[in-house]
Amino acid sequence: MMLRNKIDFAVLFTARNANPNGDPLNGNRPRENYDGLGEVSDVCIKRKIRNRLQDMGESIFVQSDDRAEDGYVSLRQRADSVDALKEAARKKDARKYAQVACSTWTDVRSFGQVFAFKGDNLSVGVRGPVSLHPAFSVTPVEIESLQITKSVNSETADKRASDTMGQKHRVNFGLYVLYGSINCQLAEKTGFSEADADKIHQALCSLFENDASSARPDGSMEVCRVLWWQHNCASGQYPSAKVHRSLSVKPKNDNPASFDDFDIKITPLDGLACQDDQFR
Repeated sequence: MMLRNKIDFAVLFTARNANPNGDPLNGNRPRENYDGLGEVSDVCIKRKIRNRLQDMGESIFVQSDDRAEDGYVSLRQRADSVDALKEAARKKDARKYAQVACSTWTDVRSFGQVFAFKGDNLSVGVRGPVSLHPAFSVTPVEIESLQITKSVNSETADKRASDTMGQKHRVNFGLYVLYGSINCQLAEKTGFSEADADKIHQALCSLFENDASSARPDGSMEVCRVLWWQHNCASGQYPSAKVHRSLSVKPKNDNPASFDDFDIKITPLDGLACQDDQFR
């Protein structure tokens, strides 16, 4: 069943002694803006959603190299594996190409995708209905940097000593808020359905499952609440900005150190129901 009602959502998650999203241009330090608020990019969050959808058995086009299940090592190879796509490209039928791509891969009909490969005479852009904001922490984060050493040289001819120094960075604690929306008009174009929306919802509720790493040990990232507003029409009863503003998150003290140190309020909007999934 096609998505008939606009959806807005918000996710509250915490990071404790973890690097939620390292900045490669800044020594992989956790991202922060000029106000000192921690930041997790929308691209990073989409990667995690794709991974969760993949865990649910969904077909994903943009698979990370370490999770590629089909043996393809590039997006070009994955696209060329679909005969209907090659036929649409040969006929230069962009509409058919987009239609086949959306029906084949969940992430394409959810987030959209640009199909532009070297040597092809056809370039296709798909706009997806699911849009995400970057997530920002409610209060400035304190970033701690640790000195680490290597216990062994990487190469036999490496002239550096085995105690070569390095750094590791982490956020001591931060409560982050992520906002997003699902647009019905774009959903109709990509074939995004009610079932797809439910899977996005499930992915947000379990965002950090199977996501553990040295920078994010298991349990250091936690989804605390997911708010899911479903409007009663395609265009929405209220603008997304107003819906997102109905969520208020404020610290109870000057040095919040846990999720319980925040006062969270949701201002009801007339006629708009909110599903509140609480995990704390």
